[in-house]
Amino acid sequence: MTIISRTTIAIMLLILLCASAAEAQTFKSNVSKKGTTAASFLSIGQGARALAMGGAFVAVADDQSSLYWNPAGIADLTGISVIVDHTQWFADIQYNYLGATIGLGDLGTVGLTFTGSSIDEMLVTTVDNPEGNGETFTVSDIAVSAAYALKLTDKFSIGFNPKFIYQKIWRMSASAMAIDIGVKYITPFDGAVLGMSISNFGSKMQLTGNSTVVFHDIDETTSGNNGRIPANLGTEEWMLPLNFRVGIAYGVYKDESNVLTIAVDASHPSDNYESIDLGGEYVFNDFISIRGGFKSMFLTESEEGMTLGVGVKQAIVGSSIVTFDYGYQDFGILKDVQKFTVGINF
Repeated sequence: MTIISRTTIAIMLLILLCASAAEAQTFKSNVSKKGTTAASFLSIGQGARALAMGGAFVAVADDQSSLYWNPAGIADLTGISVIVDHTQWFADIQYNYLGATIGLGDLGTVGLTFTGSSIDEMLVTTVDNPEGNGETFTVSDIAVSAAYALKLTDKFSIGFNPKFIYQKIWRMSASAMAIDIGVKYITPFDGAVLGMSISNFGSKMQLTGNSTVVFHDIDETTSGNNGRIPANLGTEEWMLPLNFRVGIAYGVYKDESNVLTIAVDASHPSDNYESIDLGGEYVFNDFISIRGGFKSMFLTESEEGMTLGVGVKQAIVGSSIVTFDYGYQDFGILKDVQKFTVGINF
């Protein structure tokens, strides 16, 4: 089997998978379905660089945060690299993301990620005790993944990122398995790169636990019954936030000291309308970067908007390189989101 035929088959398989996923998950362009999926934290983008570029990153995908945006992007990474990402989200919720990749030469690149939430304890309130009954509860969001990416040719890469998702609230929990799949293609047009990914294609989530145990009288009109018969409340299964992205990145200008890149992504999520993300990055002397963009363009009733950010890249001992990136996103009435990322390449 030739390299070209393998590439063609890989592209066809990805297109068929995306079409099957769209059918299976009932994508509808005229229905928002906002708030109808579980594990919504999976929709929070990782990497301050990508956030600062308006989330237009599926075709850029050339650092460790590619594990989130497009797993095919890690195929270009060599050696060992690690990224630590911290997100200050709404309502004092914070998310921490850890990603690591190991280059295996011609065998490809493997990667590992961990995403976890940091949420303060909250009071348990009831109708009789609206200020709290003395108990507290916690909420946890966790996702763990192991990725693999391979360059089928010097122009075409494909990546896979299977993941385990877990959520817990008080005495209830739910889990699911999913996979992200992506491709990245360096086009014959000078400076243009095409990227495509499908994220969170997997099983549904259903909360289970003893919080659904209640006492119930199955028939109040029949004598002999009582209101202390144990029963379980039924919980529904909910889909994961499936998202299909396609984008293009274009190197507008490049010389020895200056690099300017623009990127555009189109997103087709299962729980919202389609939207466009636009971003740009200017790098001076491979040291300092300035970024900006707009997220969720043309999406009505969206609070997401302008994004900004900066980054610094510095070589240290030997061939090791350390990066620091900061990203800011305007979220309308929800104020703003800030993201801090530190990475190191060995």
